[in-house]
Amino acid sequence: MIFPDTKLEEKLWSDGYKYIAGLDEAGRGPLAGPVVAGGVVITTPDQVVPIVRDSKKMTEKQRESAYDDIISKSTAYGIGIVDSDRIDEIGIKYAVQEAMTLVISQIEKKLGSKVDYIIADGGIYLIDGYKMESLNHGDLNHYSISAGSVLAKVCRDRIMQKYAKIYPEYGFESHVGYGTKKHIDAIKQYGICEIHRRSFAPISTMIKDKTVLYRDSIS
Repeated sequence: MIFPDTKLEEKLWSDGYKYIAGLDEAGRGPLAGPVVAGGVVITTPDQVVPIVRDSKKMTEKQRESAYDDIISKSTAYGIGIVDSDRIDEIGIKYAVQEAMTLVISQIEKKLGSKVDYIIADGGIYLIDGYKMESLNHGDLNHYSISAGSVLAKVCRDRIMQKYAKIYPEYGFESHVGYGTKKHIDAIKQYGICEIHRRSFAPISTMIKDKTVLYRDSIS
């Protein structure tokens, strides 16, 4: 089992960067719900929460436990949420960038200072005005990014649990918006609701072919 370390953060500290924000996102690929970014700043290895690793490698119970510890031990943190309508408007990559920009804004308010350096999981658009690295497998190897991934995942799962109570027919409590067979079958039967991403296939194709219904809330 791979646990992330703080070697990169320590190198950047030694290079003179005090506030290093580790960022990751949850919800890039689902057919419904928001994309959520999480970010963490630590200034010493003593702030590491030992159980933290890539959120996908943790159980739900572990993530929930780590969430509060990350918030309490970190120098600063932020969570950015961009909803499905905005994702449809600007595209998922720019939506992730927007969510991460919200995270940095929150972190800087808590710090009372500008972030010096950003490290993020791979495939992320860079944020203007910052020194930043986008690292493949960043959530697996670097603590600050892993901690950010936990915040993003827990926050998004909680949001989808709330939507599961509003729209119980879709099964959001189990697949959290991803395109499982159960979810696709529910879309075909009940149509799409207000949190479905209409720009994502196969929903976009269904809309084009007029084979999917719109619920009253978005008709």
